[in-house]
Amino acid sequence: MTTVDDRRRFTRIHFDAECEVRTARATCIMQLEDVSMRGVLLQTSSETGLILGDEVEINIYLANDVLIRIRAELRHIDAQRYGFFAREMDLESASHLRRLLELNLGEEALIERELEHLFEPDQI
Repeated sequence: MTTVDDRRRFTRIHFDAECEVRTARATCIMQLEDVSMRGVLLQTSSETGLILGDEVEINIYLANDVLIRIRAELRHIDAQRYGFFAREMDLESASHLRRLLELNLGEEALIERELEHLFEPDQI
């Protein structure tokens, strides 16, 4: 479960992008509210049928045909906002996400520290 310490270790950036959320039951389109190396917050005004604990694949579509693909677990629902814990992503997606965070934060050292936290034993 994500703790307050986890939230402090992983900086979230606000970013507007369309996302596709796939489950074993259905696919829905949601709007990205913010993203970090460890999680995604999405929103939608449509009914999703998602329940806590659902395993999903989130496809975040950025400009220039860039795709960030994240396998995640739904951890919280607040009205029309859905918080997902990032379980895994391929190397290309992680590279795109890292670059997105660097561009928006402007601090490469901060991103390096967050990447180190991803591989701590209590984070796996």
